[in-house]
Amino acid sequence: MTATPPPRRRPNPIATSTYSFFNFAAESNPTVDECLEKAAEMGFDGVELLELQMHQKEPGYLQRLKRRAFELGLDLCGISTHQSFVSPDPDERRKNVDLTIASIELAYSLGIPTIRVNTGRWGTSENFDVLMANRGIEPPLEGYADEDGYPWVIEALTQCLPAAERCGVVLGLENHWGLARTAEGLLRIVQAVDSPHLRVTMDTGNFLEDIYAQLEAIAPHTVFVQAKTYFGGGDWYTLDLDYSRIADILRKVDYRGYISLEFEGREDPNTAVPKSLELLRKAFGH
Repeated sequence: MTATPPPRRRPNPIATSTYSFFNFAAESNPTVDECLEKAAEMGFDGVELLELQMHQKEPGYLQRLKRRAFELGLDLCGISTHQSFVSPDPDERRKNVDLTIASIELAYSLGIPTIRVNTGRWGTSENFDVLMANRGIEPPLEGYADEDGYPWVIEALTQCLPAAERCGVVLGLENHWGLARTAEGLLRIVQAVDSPHLRVTMDTGNFLEDIYAQLEAIAPHTVFVQAKTYFGGGDWYTLDLDYSRIADILRKVDYRGYISLEFEGREDPNTAVPKSLELLRKAFGH
């Protein structure tokens, strides 16, 4: 009797962030609507929205956007938001909690199941270029230490949970500088909050030391992956990432969710983004 072969594992779906088409130095950038059209034409399965690119949030527009994604055969699979809870000022932290709750409700309106959230950072770097020159390391405000920041972030994220639970949206805390610059710092927060509505958004390009060991540490908690590529060389740095190795790390924890491209190189996105899709399809296609 011939044995029945095991069922074939479904490949990870591949999305692109609208950030992949965004150029901070450009006078104009594609709209979110135009990014959807480009993503569909290039063959992606879904699109992650960078909230900073969304200049319209009226209910009618959101529903038109959702309908257009459906017509194009694209999932709206995530939103990347920006907030900072690393502040000694409770009013400032509360303002950022309210901002995050608004992002949760935006995701709910679009039928999006997860949003990327940040710890935020001290803001003592002159600008982002200086932060990157220092490999993401930033001194605390005078009179404070990183240890002061963890309870602020944990409390703020906990305050966001009722909205996340009500809307059915999972918060994905990203390894995105600040207190989540390392796997240790990120997991300290996630494990302290201890909620199924706060998990991890893995960014493959934001660990600058012991990359694969740190990715492996956060993999079991990951609900969304942002995959960096650097065709043409990166603006701040370039990493030679082994996506076959990263795929193996995620496969070992049975990660079945989206891999969302964040192209961060100098090459024209119209050529670099399709090349990035091919790279990711090859790595995550089995």
